[in-house]
Amino acid sequence: MPSRSKPAKIQRLPGRSPGRSAGSAHGPFAWTATTATDKTGDLVVQVRQVFEKLQSQLLKMGSDKRNIISATVWLADLRQKPLFDEEWLDWVGPEPQHWPQRACIGATLADGSLVEIAVLALRQEP
Repeated sequence: MPSRSKPAKIQRLPGRSPGRSAGSAHGPFAWTATTATDKTGDLVVQVRQVFEKLQSQLLKMGSDKRNIISATVWLADLRQKPLFDEEWLDWVGPEPQHWPQRACIGATLADGSLVEIAVLALRQEP
């Protein structure tokens, strides 16, 4: 029997892989996750690419990095966390009111990926 309920109005950013979006937003929330485009770069190169992509995706959904509530970071080599932390602090800036809750986890990532980040952010209503 077909459903009679209307689908929720969810904004979805086009993804690069079948079955996945680059980000989703509904109401006051936006979610996105990404990896670096260039998998040949070192951790700093990949982290900077990821930050740039996250900010771009959040802007498309009516938010930005200052409105991130929560971030989950996966590092292919957890021994590089101090280097990641330096880049993170530079990116989030000096204002504590813009610092999200963050978890950093060591993980096996797809070939060439050294970092993956997923965030939940507040956004302005569209």
